[in-house]
Amino acid sequence: MIVGSANYIHDEFHHPTFQEMYRNNESVEPNFRYPLEDTTVHIVDIIHGVRRDSINLKVDKIFLSHNQGIYLYKKTLAILSVQHQTVHLYYVDDGAFYPLRSIGRFCHEDDELLLSKFPLFRPNRAFEDKSINTLKHRILAYLHKKAYRKFLEERDLSKLNQFHLYFERLKAMRIWKMQLLDEDHLLMKYASPDVVTLKVLEPNSHYCLFVIYCISSTEVLEIFDNNSEQLVDLYEFFTDNFRNNFLTPEGRFCSSPSNNIYSMQIHRNFRQTITSARFGGPSEAMKRILTGLPISAQSYTPSPYLDQALFSYDDHRISVMERPKAFGDTPIQFYGRDSGLFKYEMYAGALQRTGVPPGRRLVAYIFHPTAPFAISVQRANAEYVVNFHFRLNTSTLTED
Repeated sequence: MIVGSANYIHDEFHHPTFQEMYRNNESVEPNFRYPLEDTTVHIVDIIHGVRRDSINLKVDKIFLSHNQGIYLYKKTLAILSVQHQTVHLYYVDDGAFYPLRSIGRFCHEDDELLLSKFPLFRPNRAFEDKSINTLKHRILAYLHKKAYRKFLEERDLSKLNQFHLYFERLKAMRIWKMQLLDEDHLLMKYASPDVVTLKVLEPNSHYCLFVIYCISSTEVLEIFDNNSEQLVDLYEFFTDNFRNNFLTPEGRFCSSPSNNIYSMQIHRNFRQTITSARFGGPSEAMKRILTGLPISAQSYTPSPYLDQALFSYDDHRISVMERPKAFGDTPIQFYGRDSGLFKYEMYAGALQRTGVPPGRRLVAYIFHPTAPFAISVQRANAEYVVNFHFRLNTSTLTED
């Protein structure tokens, strides 16, 4: 099992140096909403109850909530350092981490050796680099080639002029989120520094770019913006590839718009609601859909008790995505998809303390991948209620 832990850096105990906070010219500026942390990623042997190995990332910012900054694909582990704009890749085997490479300032292993031949290169003071780092350079070069190709094919200068007009804005964008599509491809989400450092209230409404990057060849394969209909179509028809459902036998049964007609109908209803809403429209609907990308690891449960092909239930209160939802005063009822008959119900339980507004109460459900077992965590302000849900076997009940 891989476990991540982090603790805030307190100035009275250890004040990080300037070189520790800014390790390259892409490092972002911390603030009170974006404090730096010391993060450690452990490998724990569950059978023997011992820690086998660990990775220490000092004076950094890695989003551990909902696995946003860590992604495990088979035996490849990717860790996104948002502070230093670097993706660290490790190979996990036999209870140990083996470093593969770091993608950010350099892409190839010998990039530093090549750049050391130039007099302006200063390896010990990377934050003073005047050049664009290799990953950002590849992204900008791809966008320029794409705009120039359009000019050659259609004699249209609009894309090329747009690239030069927004060059500084594109150059200032930073990595916000990432995921492994497979062992050789990364999906990275770029946004403005204010979005990355949590300075804005509605980050998903801002402009961003989705970059598909090949690790072995260090090439940028494609770039989409958050208004791309092509990327929306790819997500809708190949949802399982973004979620990586096929990595485990149980994951193949996780309902998604690409493998289940009922999930697709829910997705279409959501898209149509945004399109028809006030201040909505097709463009706004595509932006809302793409806010879910990149998808964090282990965000969707493969439990058959949430399979849309088997059961019908209120997806506004519970879904295959393990995220908190609004609490309801009545139990969640599940009906058989084939017969329409009532099958079972779940209730997170009421708080001991009364007077809490229902709108401020949230509950998250965590299902076992195969067994009839779930955990519900209910939160209201600073109070938490945890319940364990088992399947009730009526044949074992006896009357008193």
